[in-house]
Amino acid sequence: MVLPALACAAVLIATAALALAIQDVTRARHVVYGISLVASSALLVIALLALLGVSQTPSAVTLPLGIPWLGARFRLDALSAFFLAVVALGAAAASLFAVGYGRHEPSPRRVLPFYPAFLAGMSVVVLADDAFTFLVSWEFMSLSSWALVMAHHRVPDNVRAGYVYLIMASFGTLALLLMFGLLAGPAGGYAFADIRAGQLSAGAAAAVLVLALIGAGSKAGLVPLHVWLPLAHPAAPSHVSALMSGVMTKVAVYGFVRIVFDLLGTPAWWWSMVVLALGGITAVMGVLYALMQHDLKRLLAYHTVENIGIIFIGLGLALAFRAHGMVLAAALALTAGLLHVFNHSIFKSLLFFGAGAVLTATGERDMERLGGLIHRMPQTAFVFLVGCAAISALPPLNGFVSEWLTFQAILLSPQIPSWGLKLLVPAVGALLALSAALAAACFVKAFGVTFLGRARTPAAEQARETDRFSLAAMLLFAALCLVAGILPGFFIDALAPVVQDLVGARMPVQSGVDWLSIVPIAESRSSYNGLLVFLFMLLSGALAAWAIHRLASNKIRRAPAWDCGYPDASPATQYTASSFAQPIRRVFGTVVFRAREQVDMPPAGTLQPARFTVDMRDLVWDALYAPIADGVSFAADRLNHLQFLTIRQFLSLVFAALVLLLLVLAIWP
Repeated sequence: MVLPALACAAVLIATAALALAIQDVTRARHVVYGISLVASSALLVIALLALLGVSQTPSAVTLPLGIPWLGARFRLDALSAFFLAVVALGAAAASLFAVGYGRHEPSPRRVLPFYPAFLAGMSVVVLADDAFTFLVSWEFMSLSSWALVMAHHRVPDNVRAGYVYLIMASFGTLALLLMFGLLAGPAGGYAFADIRAGQLSAGAAAAVLVLALIGAGSKAGLVPLHVWLPLAHPAAPSHVSALMSGVMTKVAVYGFVRIVFDLLGTPAWWWSMVVLALGGITAVMGVLYALMQHDLKRLLAYHTVENIGIIFIGLGLALAFRAHGMVLAAALALTAGLLHVFNHSIFKSLLFFGAGAVLTATGERDMERLGGLIHRMPQTAFVFLVGCAAISALPPLNGFVSEWLTFQAILLSPQIPSWGLKLLVPAVGALLALSAALAAACFVKAFGVTFLGRARTPAAEQARETDRFSLAAMLLFAALCLVAGILPGFFIDALAPVVQDLVGARMPVQSGVDWLSIVPIAESRSSYNGLLVFLFMLLSGALAAWAIHRLASNKIRRAPAWDCGYPDASPATQYTASSFAQPIRRVFGTVVFRAREQVDMPPAGTLQPARFTVDMRDLVWDALYAPIADGVSFAADRLNHLQFLTIRQFLSLVFAALVLLLLVLAIWP
């Protein structure tokens, strides 16, 4: 089945070339996004057929491409089928959304050729079965997404975002290149089958783990490699932001899972401590950064960092349990992590679609300039609310299920014999609980400030509902959030082949459990039934509404509403994004952001307004990246004179370098 998948990727590449040839922008938009929708839908069908066991054995093919005499190897097994389904589903929804959203795009010729190429790059990465094909596809995915980030290149912030993204992408690819060199070993077997058959020393395996965390973690958004993500994701068009945040980061997770769980073999117990610590720190730091944001798309981008941390917590737990031979617990943790991969791709894409609809209707991303949109964009407000509830892990939506399974895996950690993990896992569980609570607060802010209250600007007052194509994509993903939340057992069973291949066990079959409950390990331990929770919420809500209308007093009392001391309603008296986050900023900001508040109060009797300013710093950027940038600039300034040498000086420099290399070779043992 890998050949039809590659054919769909080839169609996407051809569509990118076709977009360059079509001169009519309107026709090009319909053709490019229409073909992308069809090709992505076909990829989704192929991936689901492979994942659900229509083909019991992985399909593989070698094409005469790439390095001579080696070819390009491609393979579709359970793991690649699952991630291909995630890529294809996100791509199909984004293409449907873009059919309507694309007509508002100010630079369509800078988006249309690279959009299908980006989809093709992500698809081929998960199909690659050798290091060369993987790296070429990875770099193709990075470069095409960089071009989309730079689509609005006349905005100075976007230029900086593209520059930082390109540097981080190149750095991550370099780490992966070095990693595959270690995996191939002296024999130089770059096919994944040869890598699986090889044996690495403990030191080489540790180096591979570190390089995988750097290479895949930089693309996924692990702290401290996350700095490009809140810059690049908001800069891209909204349907591309949804793909980068909801899908491309999952391709990075795929790379980590493929390397660490498949190619490296049996893990050492301490690997899990590194992954768990990074996951817990990433989850908390991501949500704290998000809480401080005013820009709606930037807030969502930082929340991707948080959810990547949650995914890596699940992967770290799976490594811990697998290293100690606890295969059932490892299956539970890995299922939780992979299920959160799917869930996050759904609700994060939905939220970016909603942010794009708001941006189209108002021209604003700053929440301080929005408000009251629930009256003007009621359908967008509804689906955005579903996404907010899902990402806040509220039942009965899908975000709750994967985080609940992660907590269930954490509760099994006392059985681990390693004392280091016995102490670390509960601490990571506390960080996960803290991030879940802060996420709920963050999305109360995001929805309330954006959609509730009164409009703060004329742009918000004049907003209109978005187009039907965009609404269709958002409603589809809102429905998936509900379906995956109330019927999670079917999705868990679909992941069983992936988990079985990677850890040698799977969760119990869920579809046959009474009342469609989900059972992590054994029914006597714990279970959850999303369907019953959903029905209870419907019935209790309906009963409360009936009781209020039927049993309440029929006596009418009229009195002025409590106005908080502001009898004249004004948008200026509403909560703002800054005021909502102020208590949390004062608790965490001094340590995490080095926040400083300053109040400039004018003298009594003057008409000058008082001013309140807050200065916050990104400590990761200041401590890690700013010194590197300063060092590079310093070295570049000192070496700049080399480009002004004469021909004789250049030849002398080359001759000296050649002599030095010959001396090194002569004394090399």
